Amino acid sequence: MQCATARHARLALMSALTIDRIAGALGAELTGLDLTRRLGDGELDALRAAVVEHKVVFLRDQHYATQHLERLTEQLGGHGHTPFLEAMPDHPGVVKVVREAHEGGFNFGGAWHSDWSFQPAPPAFTLLWSVDVPTFGGDTMWSNQQLAYETLSDGLRATLDGLDVVHSAGWAYSADGVLARSAKGRSMQINTTDDALSEHAHPAVPTHPESGAKVLFVNPTYSVRFDGWSAADSAPLLQHLYAHSTRDAFTCRFRWTPDTLAIWDNRSTQHNALNDYRGVRRELHRTTVAGTAPTR
Repeated sequence: MQCATARHARLALMSALTIDRIAGALGAELTGLDLTRRLGDGELDALRAAVVEHKVVFLRDQHYATQHLERLTEQLGGHGHTPFLEAMPDHPGVVKVVREAHEGGFNFGGAWHSDWSFQPAPPAFTLLWSVDVPTFGGDTMWSNQQLAYETLSDGLRATLDGLDVVHSAGWAYSADGVLARSAKGRSMQINTTDDALSEHAHPAVPTHPESGAKVLFVNPTYSVRFDGWSAADSAPLLQHLYAHSTRDAFTCRFRWTPDTLAIWDNRSTQHNALNDYRGVRRELHRTTVAGTAPTR
């Protein structure tokens, strides 16, 4: 009797969540949750289910405090390991993603990627909470990698199903990588090192551990080559997949407002922070949720 009562209470909490889709491919705005307090089990189940189904969700008008972000990250599965980026003092795992108004071209996250895909166990989710955002510009885009896989030809899907892809952070975070070359005048602290040159191979098409769907898992920032192939032999097919996986029809675009939280599923999306807000300050706070090694 108690179990049935608890189940009914949980279902009632889940039904209180309102979900409004923002695009045909992915993305939804959620209302009905108050993130300034600890979520109950039913609310947490509903939130997690919405992220897995819609790939990226947005909760506006959520009063920000660092402890709220940390608590929700822990509730969703615990903080993931964040290399190369300096955490906020006294808040391990929370990174301030900021560009001051006077800064030039640097834009953190300004290329299509899946967060930390070079790790042995990349993060399941990323949380990004807006603190100070432009009134226009500075949008972020996401792309649905389940849809990207499902719209490939049968022959190409069969080929990719048996391949692994090597991932590395070297292009971005090595001692002579793109972020090292753009360090002058940058306020965001990024530690570039040749530790970034390490490599890890993951299935090109893993199975999502919660939805059971197959997803395309390559991205132009961290994918290097197919395992067992040379970079030169890999390049034509990888370039085709990069273009296909970020087709307009697979994407959504979100305009930030203050006190908005985005949560996305790195296992089934790529994202790209647009760099169109020079002369305006932008600050968001970021965490990742620990994930598991991708498997077929």
